[in-house]
Amino acid sequence: MATEKNDILSKLIENAAVMVLYLNHFGNILLCNKKSESVLGLNQSEVIGKHWMGVLFGNMNKIINKNMFKAVVDEAMTYKREKNFACLINQRLISWTINPVLDKNNQVEAVALFGQDITEINERESSIKNIDTSLKDIFSSIKEYALYVINLEGNITYLGMGLEIMLGWNKKDLIFKNAGILHNASAEYPDLEFILKQVHLFGRYETEAELITKTKEVLPVILTVNQFLDGEGKLTGYIFMAKDITERRKLEYQIFQSEKLAALGQLSAGMAHEINNPLFVISGRLEMLKDESFNQKVKDNLALIANQTDRIRELVDRILKFSRKSTPAQEMIDVNKAIEAVLSLIRYNKLPSSRIEIKQIRANNLPKIKGDLHQLQEVFLNILTNAYQSMPEGGVIKIITSNFQDSCVQIQIIDSGVGIPEHHLKNIFMPFFSTKNDGIGLGLSICHNIIKNHNGSIDLVSQVNQGTTFTIKLPFI
Repeated sequence: MATEKNDILSKLIENAAVMVLYLNHFGNILLCNKKSESVLGLNQSEVIGKHWMGVLFGNMNKIINKNMFKAVVDEAMTYKREKNFACLINQRLISWTINPVLDKNNQVEAVALFGQDITEINERESSIKNIDTSLKDIFSSIKEYALYVINLEGNITYLGMGLEIMLGWNKKDLIFKNAGILHNASAEYPDLEFILKQVHLFGRYETEAELITKTKEVLPVILTVNQFLDGEGKLTGYIFMAKDITERRKLEYQIFQSEKLAALGQLSAGMAHEINNPLFVISGRLEMLKDESFNQKVKDNLALIANQTDRIRELVDRILKFSRKSTPAQEMIDVNKAIEAVLSLIRYNKLPSSRIEIKQIRANNLPKIKGDLHQLQEVFLNILTNAYQSMPEGGVIKIITSNFQDSCVQIQIIDSGVGIPEHHLKNIFMPFFSTKNDGIGLGLSICHNIIKNHNGSIDLVSQVNQGTTFTIKLPFI
């Protein structure tokens, strides 16, 4: 019975009046029917195993349709829902339905494309109108890309929902305004004029760029620009597709910082050992001189030398601590209790605690984490000490613990202090960098290493005269 049903299903698909393409999750075609062969002008051996984009658009200069179709398929797979699209394939107007196929775990394992040939139903003008409507529908529905069209004068004539979501602008802010309002002028990236020249020459151009949000912030993107042609193939403008790469940039920067920290750690360890050798000699000679009979002035000078030697030794110990890749002790830790213990230590650091208000917002029943209690308390103490020192006239410190996505505990330490200038933020976790006149610049570097060794993350945001927020995430057991 099952075999008979499978045979019937195979015949229905093979002889269906619509194009049927069945893709695996890599986009390679596993099945196509006779209607697909007819429209494409290919036989099954030329289709099966090939990527669907190459099969549908390989011999056609339909870059816009190709990119739009890919964006629709990507969205159908991402949101696991049916999507529609219309485009010309071999001079035939095809109305497509994209259906993601889910496995038993509700994950996309394949995609079915059903294409209805509607060429004969529509007049040529109607077909062009339908294509234009389809493009507008796509612009309105796709959220992962900032999509917008400009005319030959450089003015924005259409924009999609994705741009509004990503950049915060709305249609009335941008329609018929020059596209330069969106593009950040920077020596690091090509300007809008250069981009349009490249598209005019080659039909398409892709580059990294920066777009400007409505709040004047800069957003890094991958920008793909294509010629926008009318039904007769005449250039009428340009279509822009921008994808936010903020997270990618952040990851790249974290990798870069980790590599720099590793290299500096090795250098610091070598320097510390070299400094220790003569330091031991100096300390040994000072101990011998203590037993000699000197006048008070000489004794005072020897005491000063001993004091400065101790300072050097303390600095060397901190350098070694920074460079040492120690494995944290594995113990069960209640983060709320660990922070409470640290707060009781503040009074021993001669900080202006009487002028500082501590506000705590603790999540109840937080799962415990596994790690080194003393190392983590050192991190909390260092950040809290910095917070106190940033508020010499007093202020407020908020400590918030929460469950982040059921995967880790999140600790936020927020102060209302003097803040950190933006140009310093990228170096704040680098060793020997300090915004304090008497700072060594190892505290936050050590904190960064400790959290990294606990498989966690530490980030901060800060504004001058507005305060600083440190966010630490540590994975649950």
